[in-house]
Amino acid sequence: MRRTRTTAELPFALIPAMFGVQQVIEGALWLTFPDKAPLLNVVLTYAYFVFSHVFWPIYVPFAVMLIEGTNWRRKTAMAIAVASDMAGLYLSYALITQPIVARVVGHHITYVSPHFYGVAVMALYLLGTCVSPLFSSHRMARAFGVAASISFVAAYIFFAMWFISV
Repeated sequence: MRRTRTTAELPFALIPAMFGVQQVIEGALWLTFPDKAPLLNVVLTYAYFVFSHVFWPIYVPFAVMLIEGTNWRRKTAMAIAVASDMAGLYLSYALITQPIVARVVGHHITYVSPHFYGVAVMALYLLGTCVSPLFSSHRMARAFGVAASISFVAAYIFFAMWFISV
């Protein structure tokens, strides 16, 4: 964050810190198993879901859009942001209307939530979180997009059942 040159770069620079907050939430969630603090488990499960499902598809393309100086790149980031916001809004709706439960299965946390339109929502989510940085004029933003894309594929291949947590 100290290396930012403008305030427009700050949201993108905050991504690692925000991911750290998400990891602290999930780490605290681990401490609620098995049945040590049921109410705290529910609160932390929902907090984690807000970060992992709602926050990222809205925040990442917005942060990318802010750092772009090239008109076509900013417009592309804006279009991606609008599309991935749909995933974030849908997942926010799911958060409000459907129960979300966290369980430990196979030494991982499994998040159980009945979502519909899974493939379409996942595509929009990935568009915002992994693809939008690839269109950036900034080398580090593109590197983030590549790393996020590789991480997505690896997590899905090796940990499909626990993908949300991993």
